[in-house]
Amino acid sequence: MRIIYFHQHFSTPSGSTGIRSYEMAKALIAKGHQVTMVCGSYAGGVTGLEQPFVNGKREGTVDGIHVIELALDYANEQSFITRSIVFLKFALRSIKLALFREYDVIFCTTTPLTAGIPGIFAKLFRRKPFVFEVRDLWPELPKAMGVITNPVVLSLLAGLEWLSYKCADRHIALSPGIAKGIARHVDSDHITAIPNGCDLSIFSSPDSLWQPDSITDNDFVALFSGTHGIANGLDQLIDVARELKKQQQEQIKLVLIGQGREKAKLKELASQHQLNNIVFLEPVAKVQLAQLMQRANVGLQVLANIPAFYYGTSPNKFFDYIAAGLPVINNYPGWLAELIETHQCGIAVTPEDPIAFANALIKMKSDPQLCEQMAFNAQDLAREQFSRVHLSNQFIGVFESLEGGTT
Repeated sequence: MRIIYFHQHFSTPSGSTGIRSYEMAKALIAKGHQVTMVCGSYAGGVTGLEQPFVNGKREGTVDGIHVIELALDYANEQSFITRSIVFLKFALRSIKLALFREYDVIFCTTTPLTAGIPGIFAKLFRRKPFVFEVRDLWPELPKAMGVITNPVVLSLLAGLEWLSYKCADRHIALSPGIAKGIARHVDSDHITAIPNGCDLSIFSSPDSLWQPDSITDNDFVALFSGTHGIANGLDQLIDVARELKKQQQEQIKLVLIGQGREKAKLKELASQHQLNNIVFLEPVAKVQLAQLMQRANVGLQVLANIPAFYYGTSPNKFFDYIAAGLPVINNYPGWLAELIETHQCGIAVTPEDPIAFANALIKMKSDPQLCEQMAFNAQDLAREQFSRVHLSNQFIGVFESLEGGTT
């Protein structure tokens, strides 16, 4: 089966962002399928292509994946208007590939919702089987965050959402809430829930540990790894750091590694409050991140307190934490909080409660045996339910189900 795979933010493990598409593409290839990956140039991502762009694109083979990279730079630090323009440019340039490339199945993965546009064209004008993967519900999430408020734009996005779902033959949802949202429009039999997974080969046994100079051997390290954007609500960690300082818990260090448009503001807040217990690091490749997680004591799963997030997200960082055997402190209710509590692999605290969050960190630091047991439970959960190998078999099954028809 020849699959054309559209993911604007594709990266290999040499980058500092999620590698779901890389791993899923490799799994498809291992099963004998051919994969062409179409992507843009994502800050923090590494496509594996190094040659110059010619006429706005470059292409080549990376670990068996035929990669077509479009010269469209994207970063979280960009303004909303700039990012929207990049999304539209990627969708429009992808249409040409969808209409004229040779392939058997088209696969599109969000975000953003415009990622589904080439799939719509492939379905309507070439009758190609279309698989649509939804990582976030649009326009529900940007509306809930207040990022998009114009009723005309919201109506257009709602129409695009409906058309994407109706044109797709199969749907992949990354969380229970996303599956429920898709099921409002299509038959649930055509929806498969496949969350983000755990790259155990990278995170479970790194060859060494890495400790930045700002951390000492005696520090209890609480790590946040990921985008520093509005959705992440990392200003809450400034409040947690202030509470820890107030309680004279100098050995608990909050380490934030990543990039995003809120990072400069967060650093300024930490400076204003003279918080020596919060450390900001630049993004690193997955292998080095695994070495930092080997040193860390706990992972921080933090999001802004928006109800749409509770069941409607599947954060990469959570699965990296548990793959590395890190217990997790989570600051919002929903399916991840339920997982943490059921499997006793961390502590779920109430949203926007810095005292409860700080006390959870203090509890873990003061009870190494509890922390060790939670760490064991976390990695056990990673192996039993979220190993990339298991999830990739489900993923491949969605494509192979198309061989029997798309009705």
